[in-house]
Amino acid sequence: MADPKQEQRDAFRAEDPASGPLTTDQGVVVDHTDDSLQAGERGPTLMEDFHFREKITRFDHERIPERVVHARGAGAYGYFEPYASCAEFTRAAFLQDPSVRTPVFVRFSTVQGPRGSADTVRDVRGFATKFYTTEGNYDLVGNNFPVFFIQDGIKFPDFVHAVKPEPHNEIPTGASAHDTLWDFVSLQPETLHTIMWLMSDRAIPRSYRTMQGFGVHTFRFVDAAGKGTFVKFHWRPLLGVHSLVWDEAQETQGRDPDFNRRDLWDCIEAGNYPEYELGVQLVPEEDEHSFDFDLLDATKIIPEERVPVRPIGKMVLNRNPDNFFAETEQIAFHTANVVPGIDFTNDPLLQARNFSYLDTQLLRLGGPNFSQIPVNRPVAPVRTNQRDGFHQNQIHRGTSYSPNSLGGGCPALADPDSPAFRHLTERVDGQKIRRRSPSFDDHYTQPAMFWHSMSAWEQKHIVDAFRFELGKVGARAVRERTVEQLARVDHELAVAVAQGVGVAEPRRQETPRPTPSPALSLENNKGDGSISTRQVAVLVSDGVDAGHARAVRDALTEGGAIVEFIAPRDGEVRAADGALAVDRALPTVASVLYDAVVLPGNGLGAGDPVSDDLARRFVRGAYRHGKPIGALGASVAELAALLPDSVRTAGADGAPAVDQGVVTADAVSDDFLRAVAESIGAHRHWERTPLSG
Repeated sequence: MADPKQEQRDAFRAEDPASGPLTTDQGVVVDHTDDSLQAGERGPTLMEDFHFREKITRFDHERIPERVVHARGAGAYGYFEPYASCAEFTRAAFLQDPSVRTPVFVRFSTVQGPRGSADTVRDVRGFATKFYTTEGNYDLVGNNFPVFFIQDGIKFPDFVHAVKPEPHNEIPTGASAHDTLWDFVSLQPETLHTIMWLMSDRAIPRSYRTMQGFGVHTFRFVDAAGKGTFVKFHWRPLLGVHSLVWDEAQETQGRDPDFNRRDLWDCIEAGNYPEYELGVQLVPEEDEHSFDFDLLDATKIIPEERVPVRPIGKMVLNRNPDNFFAETEQIAFHTANVVPGIDFTNDPLLQARNFSYLDTQLLRLGGPNFSQIPVNRPVAPVRTNQRDGFHQNQIHRGTSYSPNSLGGGCPALADPDSPAFRHLTERVDGQKIRRRSPSFDDHYTQPAMFWHSMSAWEQKHIVDAFRFELGKVGARAVRERTVEQLARVDHELAVAVAQGVGVAEPRRQETPRPTPSPALSLENNKGDGSISTRQVAVLVSDGVDAGHARAVRDALTEGGAIVEFIAPRDGEVRAADGALAVDRALPTVASVLYDAVVLPGNGLGAGDPVSDDLARRFVRGAYRHGKPIGALGASVAELAALLPDSVRTAGADGAPAVDQGVVTADAVSDDFLRAVAESIGAHRHWERTPLSG
């Protein structure tokens, strides 16, 4: 049986470099490429050196304009399969047969920064999926937030200009903590809902594999009878939704600026394929106006408690690209790339995107033929009368107009009874005006709902984020205006922020307390407690109890975790019961790169003051960020000396002690290993006593 992944690779692949000698672009064999053709050994270079000219010219033109937004990205191939037929609400072919897998390419990205910025900045993340369906390409171009900053696309240049680096000094890179963004926010209250998401831990995902995705807009499903249903799209990672905290996100930028990109690549290479469930919120057309907000407003969500998310299929990412530029960089998404059974609404932001994306691709990819680039090429047959233009790869024959008789009338129009794309029939009328609907006017209820849906630790992180961001704003008036806007969301939030940024506390305003939506809290999206693909550091050094270390590694690896032995130096460490091979040296890593840390007996017993200090910083950093910690034997006392006295680190009758995500025991046992796995499965432990010093 043919391997579909290999077939796709072969269709996209250039000539195999190992199949023959080096050639020019014209296929001329070359036997020397290290020296230019010149008149004598020290003479001038000759203009007739066509190989040099071709090589340097191609190099000079390697770069294309990077994306204005979403420039820094990472991508992967995979497939999507529905759970059952969705014919009751859409006729889209790829949502009908559970036995049919539709190929996909997904590109994840940050928004503000350029291609060279870091992964772990505080920012919105793009989550764009191209489905290569039998009816044509369908692009679900979304983000990891379900809402956007603005309601109408005419404001998009203003928002992007505000969030991009300051124009006079091109600072900051990949960050929103600066005057122009917050000036815009303080004057544009429709931004507040997305700003609440941006200040939450949702803006610093642990990995692309543990990040939700949303279609943002309200779209339409259309069934075979032409009946429409409003739909919101949700991607949910099967590993649960997990984020970094701001302190470790900042350190990670220095330790590994490619943290999210590397994680995605490494997990796919190791066979730990990311999986996401596609869910939909469905609203009958007749219920369009039954909400206290407008379904066409991209700054609003439909609370899941009001309209539950219905799972309809699963996506698996199982192959990395072969060439970053050819695939991840050149892939072109477009919100208007839809297939029969999916249609638009009159959301003014969506309407603008439907115009803007095509315009963007024409500039970035050098002309109208970008759909012929392999990563953009549909698997469905393409028969058009489009011709010529930059980078035309097709050799067309026959006529190029319609109707025609000389070409036999080909390509002919589809039969009226065929499953061709048809826009939903709806009445559209009205006066030409520049005025937003009053149903878009409420900018405070849903930000307040988001705030009141957060757990205590999430609210603390949001306050800290506002204090950091506004603390970077030099204009005091901007700080004051922003705090006044926050007061209309929640008074206590505004007071806490004001106290941190040195402005007067705002007066109390009467704001109705909204009904919380528990689905918005990360506390309620942890997943099923699996430790699959969690990165666990086991600190080892000379004298370590190798039996402890191996038992921990074997048990956690069996549960799906990725375990690494970290030591003061590369190579191996000596132990009484055998040597242990080291995976990474302590000076090259930090706790921010791992999800948990375990200390086997004598794990900190290196004796080298520098290494001991690094190990202690590693452990204290993991504790400060709420990460699970385990310790065995002699390491328990060493751990206890690093943590607050209130953390219990002594078990009774040999049983492990479990307190605040810290698991300790005299010796390794099934109970200890089970407790460590449960602590890792809980992800973070925010109930901890704070560290002193």
